Amino acid sequence: SLWASCDELRGSMDASQYKDYVLVFLFLKYVSDKGGELVEIPEGCDFKDFSKLKGKPNIGEQINIKLTELAKANDLEGIITVADFDDDAKLGKGKEKVDILSNLIQIFVDEKLDSSSNTAEGDDILGDAYEYLMRHFATESGKSKGQFYTPAEVSRIMAKVIGINKAKSASDTLYDPTCGSGSLLLKAASEAPDGKISIYGQEKDNATRGLAVMNMWLHNNPSSEIEQGNTLADPHFTIEKTGGLRVFDFAVANPPFSDKKWMNGFNAANDDFKRFEGFDNLPPKKNGDYAYLLH
Repeated sequence: SLWASCDELRGSMDASQYKDYVLVFLFLKYVSDKGGELVEIPEGCDFKDFSKLKGKPNIGEQINIKLTELAKANDLEGIITVADFDDDAKLGKGKEKVDILSNLIQIFVDEKLDSSSNTAEGDDILGDAYEYLMRHFATESGKSKGQFYTPAEVSRIMAKVIGINKAKSASDTLYDPTCGSGSLLLKAASEAPDGKISIYGQEKDNATRGLAVMNMWLHNNPSSEIEQGNTLADPHFTIEKTGGLRVFDFAVANPPFSDKKWMNGFNAANDDFKRFEGFDNLPPKKNGDYAYLLH
């Protein structure tokens, strides 16, 4: 019913755009239900305060203001502020925008989505809802399919193949250089003993990186490190003293296959991190699969 409601409300808006609005509210509902356990909630920025905006002519502007305050209080700029809730081009003008946003808020008023009593060990209602919606948005938006979501079945098989179940402690590390919304990382991490492992990821698209951070929080992994940037041209996980690439205990990836622009932003023939040394030829210029593998 959650997907049916969201799908009905988005109308003609592309699923890849609409997901940003829906998933931000899903995150907001979750942290509000937790009553400040996960984030600092400034006065007037609880989900109940957002609910009071329903039907008001300046609802989009006020949502933006409250999200900005919440983001600044928790270092979540660019995460929960990826969507402009006052965008006339996407949401329409006047009553159309008011109705769309009011109905969107109303979806999350449903008592079935109350996670205030959930614990990290119990049912993760909103975390599961997030993954469920992510899968549907990926399916609906063919051009973005795979950009931000890897099917759970594939993720679990990959985790089993590389033996994450043999991780020794929570200090063991798991890395994804092209992590999208983080679904692959989370499913792989769940295969670790008691689901405890340190998570690291990098994602090129800023909005998708925001989805990954919210996904981590919703699945009780707020300490995960998710960086934004081009992994091939500018890998963020490096060793400060030597300048080399950091290594991890486990790595998973669903990279952009047949990436024709993988060399953008750096000189692959003179790579600072020497990822392609020792090979007779560079990876094909118009196919980045091998480049990501060597990384």
